[in-house]
Amino acid sequence: MYHAVKVRIYPSPEQEQYLAQTFGNCRWLYNFMLNKTTTTYKETGKGLSKAAMDRLLPNLKRELEWLGIAYSQSLQRVTFNLSTAFQNFFEGHAKYPSFKKKFGKQSVGYPQNVTLLTEEKAIKFPGTLGTVKTVFHRVLPTGKQGCVTVSKTTEGKYFASILFGFEPEKIVAKNPAIGVDLGLKDFAITSEGEKHNQTKPVQRKLKKLERNKKRKQRKLARKKGTSNRKKAKNLVAKVCAKIGKIREDFLHKLSRKIAYENQVIVVEDLAVKNMVKNPNLARAISDRGWGMFLTMLKYKAERYGHDYVEINRFFPSSQLCAETLLPIPQLQKGFDSLKVRFVDCPNCGKKHDRHINAAINIKNEGLRMLALGTSATAIGGDVRPKRSGRKKSTVVEAISREDGSRHHTLSGLV
Repeated sequence: MYHAVKVRIYPSPEQEQYLAQTFGNCRWLYNFMLNKTTTTYKETGKGLSKAAMDRLLPNLKRELEWLGIAYSQSLQRVTFNLSTAFQNFFEGHAKYPSFKKKFGKQSVGYPQNVTLLTEEKAIKFPGTLGTVKTVFHRVLPTGKQGCVTVSKTTEGKYFASILFGFEPEKIVAKNPAIGVDLGLKDFAITSEGEKHNQTKPVQRKLKKLERNKKRKQRKLARKKGTSNRKKAKNLVAKVCAKIGKIREDFLHKLSRKIAYENQVIVVEDLAVKNMVKNPNLARAISDRGWGMFLTMLKYKAERYGHDYVEINRFFPSSQLCAETLLPIPQLQKGFDSLKVRFVDCPNCGKKHDRHINAAINIKNEGLRMLALGTSATAIGGDVRPKRSGRKKSTVVEAISREDGSRHHTLSGLV
């Protein structure tokens, strides 16, 4: 497994100029190879492999002398990234690769020959870039060092992402399993009855920054000159970066807490891209960052040696009673259930918090899938593991065919 550590670097003005040229060279090569692969596929029915793209590099560097300014392995890393993008596209994990833009986040990779000088507080890169001042905010892992990616954000800051290989820690969790239901009013609701959200001071700070962002965006819209517009654009980028860091900090802390304390973490496989198509809830859903949270939760669970399970998004976790597994009429389709927070179940006679009830159903369904997908057998049926092009080590996806009760199947787990 791999773990990336992102550190802040401070290049000199000469190094910044060299990085700007390198970013442009890598961006141009990526767009050139993407266009070449697309046209070749249209003409012959076959695209270009990484080896075929690498064979084009020597002639390109002879024809375009400025292309040789970038480090040779950085150019080869561009072809590797493009071939990986095409592989993800053909496996159904991503969209068709798109052209890179000049305005936005820029990056360049150094696969080898990078030396970390922790005592000197610097990183030594190969080629013209040389030694760059670095701030190591934490102790680096002891695993094998991989590719180092240098990036520049839209606000003008430089970072280096260092890849390390590591083995899972195999930490014994204090809780056996937990189900997590994501919401708008409360960010995360667990099957234990806990509701996690940002603190009041953080929420007030975010609202203040959002107002500041709107004000700067209005000023940006009024700017006509090139230099003035660029300055206004940088101010907007800085405010957006502050908002993103605050939200990301909350997601990191909460995902680590849940992944560290629970042996099995069960969540819903949400289709966030489809959910944001709702014009009434698009902004609220986008601001919550559900997709990023689930990604963090997954890789942190893998890091600690815990199980991360995603249940089917069409499982009616919000409509079933966690006690009887029977539908609750008040939450059936056709009712305005978003405004309903507490419901009375006519089957068990109890009053349920709809989100806690959904989290319990999510946990039970995940444990059932985990059990039936490994060693247990469903009553009156069997289980078919869903196959995909890419192997998933911790996400257990299963399609069950059974008539038995979930509670009976999970009697030894819950």
